[in-house]
Amino acid sequence: MKIGICQIKVVQDKNKNIENAERMIREAALNGSHLVVLPEMFNCPYENKYFLPFAESYPGKTTNKLASLAKELGIYIVGGSIPEKDGDMVYNTSYIFDHHGEMIGRHRKIHLFDIDVLGGIRFKESDSLGYGEEMTVVDTLYGKIGVAICYDMRFPELMRLMALEGAKVIVVPAAFNMTTGPAHWDITLRARALDNQVYFIAASPSRDMDASYHAYGHSSIVNPWGEIISQADEKECIIYGEIDFKMIEKVRNELPLLKHRRTDLYTIRKG
Repeated sequence: MKIGICQIKVVQDKNKNIENAERMIREAALNGSHLVVLPEMFNCPYENKYFLPFAESYPGKTTNKLASLAKELGIYIVGGSIPEKDGDMVYNTSYIFDHHGEMIGRHRKIHLFDIDVLGGIRFKESDSLGYGEEMTVVDTLYGKIGVAICYDMRFPELMRLMALEGAKVIVVPAAFNMTTGPAHWDITLRARALDNQVYFIAASPSRDMDASYHAYGHSSIVNPWGEIISQADEKECIIYGEIDFKMIEKVRNELPLLKHRRTDLYTIRKG
């Protein structure tokens, strides 16, 4: 399975963001991608004041476009994330579409980014967004894929639950910043891939120093041995990588971490 990650430059015009995403999705599909991944909040600037004005209910303009592209191009799309309106609530939500254009999953960000790093960054998503309540693992023609969003990846229990549910690829649209990115991006991606012996896919927006939030970029594909096999810089681009399912089985057989868990002493469970 070939994966394309679209590291999109997000602007303050929703229509332009959708048009740019379409252009990059088409390019990724033309270059042979079976699965195309978009970044966190790809149709909306990453700032609390924009989430509600940019929010849309399902189905909406953004999701209709993703569904039609998935069907037309015959590809799977993990639609980064967008602000989703549901009643009085707004969620940071990723929609997943299959090659028929059918929605096969929806992940609402479970862990909201409420942080205050002295001398770095302060952000509180819960000021404007609601909490997701469900883990997301979807079935595809290629196998099971787990989907989470940004801050979710910092919680190894969630990533492990996905692996135990059968996910061999975990996709995370994420917008780390210039404080957390240089410090924790690579090590977190590699650790989650290595711990769970999965391919770990992280899709960031590109960096825009004129925006209020400066994304780190560096969208990446990491293999089950913890090696970064493809990585962007900070600029808008598309990166590609091949998912080798035989390698997953090879690594899991040679270093059987999941089999060696002492579930007589400890366990991870839902709820």
